[in-house]
Amino acid sequence: MLLAPHSSYRITPYINAAEKLGVDVLIASTSEYSLVSAVADGLRIDLNQPDRAVALIVEAARQHPFSGVIATDDTAVTLAARAAEALGLAHNVPESVRLTQRKDFARQRLFEHGLPVPTFRRIDLAADLLPQAQALEYPCVIKPLSLSGSRGVIRVDSAADCVHACKRIGNIVRELPDIEEQRYLLAEAYLPGAEVAVEAMLTNGKLQLLSIFDKPDPLEGPFFEETYYITPSRLSPAMQQHITRRVSEACTAYGLRTGPVHAELRIHNGEAWILEVAARTIGGQCARLLRHGTGYGLEEWVIAHAVGRPLPPQPQDRAAGVLMIPVPQAGVLRRVEGLPAARRITYVTDVEISVREGYELVPLPEGSAYFGFIFAEGPNPESVERALRNAHAALNIVTTPLWHLN
Repeated sequence: MLLAPHSSYRITPYINAAEKLGVDVLIASTSEYSLVSAVADGLRIDLNQPDRAVALIVEAARQHPFSGVIATDDTAVTLAARAAEALGLAHNVPESVRLTQRKDFARQRLFEHGLPVPTFRRIDLAADLLPQAQALEYPCVIKPLSLSGSRGVIRVDSAADCVHACKRIGNIVRELPDIEEQRYLLAEAYLPGAEVAVEAMLTNGKLQLLSIFDKPDPLEGPFFEETYYITPSRLSPAMQQHITRRVSEACTAYGLRTGPVHAELRIHNGEAWILEVAARTIGGQCARLLRHGTGYGLEEWVIAHAVGRPLPPQPQDRAAGVLMIPVPQAGVLRRVEGLPAARRITYVTDVEISVREGYELVPLPEGSAYFGFIFAEGPNPESVERALRNAHAALNIVTTPLWHLN
């Protein structure tokens, strides 16, 4: 069973992977009007009513038993754990999954287990902000307790900056359904250094590394928009082993036992500091890069793991990378110039624009969507990174201001 928001772009890759592996899949989603027939013909559930959704899934399993339950997106991960638990299938304890989705809980658990995490404390938006800001050390990073994709994450360098950032983030978290997540933010020490992303699979608590992605752009703030992901990593083998060990230790601390793992770490003073470990796959279109590192698509790995058919790694001898094209500025998209030139650059394999002309562009920290993606494949990481940068330079994103009438 595949649990998915009806709008998830991950549904089609999972369907294609299931067909390739010869696995039948039933999609449980929120919409009966989806243009994807497998969604419209699947099980209709409401992700916001988990008790009812679990009951419907259990009833569906009585008619057609499942080998596993998979969530396509972060919003369905906890429900997938609860459903698998109810069906007696391999699963993470729902409390462990929830732990990874709350940054304050996650930080506290890792700290209790002696793992390297930035110093942190919560900020109460309902209390006077200035005394709380004056008690912090700078620079530091202010972020929501939940949310992903760097949304609402701001580096601040003074108490005045902190107060301003808290008010700005407060407007973002106001939309969250959880009262505590509306009221509190997390402040943590800013750590300079290179950042990496890790993709792995857990089986009975044992971590299998799939890939380490370098992020060659310096992520120094004030906002932390993801841009370049390059694999294989150019870090030393010793540091890559250390990163993998830290991720495994974090999974143990959280109580995660099975399924995909996505982690973000910073290399600071020779140590791998854990920024995030999530019980899900990587977001965006970055999952496509896994085929270059392992010989299989990420969705194939997840499905094969869920049905108990482990895949033998097929290491590749080429490098791959993606640029998540940043939103250049707020406004209305008029056109994107230079696409043919970008696609002709050596080693570039694809350029995708996710936003249609006439749509509003919202950059970080308020924004939550990528403008598009550029993919490249080449003989080494250096050639891939150069191709991505040249392709990005060939693009000219034309926007016009958006005027809001009060």
